[in-house]
Amino acid sequence: MLIGDNISQILRKRNIKTYKLAKELEIDASGLYKIIRNEKKNPTIDTLIKLADYLDITLDELVGR
Repeated sequence: MLIGDNISQILRKRNIKTYKLAKELEIDASGLYKIIRNEKKNPTIDTLIKLADYLDITLDELVGR
């Protein structure tokens, strides 16, 4: 499973909208959409840490490991 697929699945399960997440994390919404659509293959570690912290999961869980 790709990172974007996993993030998308987590957001769906928790009913979190992508634009709201980007706003809450103060990250670029278009960049987040690209990560979720697997168009951006290598998101920065800072972005992944922000996502994991916000979702209260480990980085391993975030990336589907």
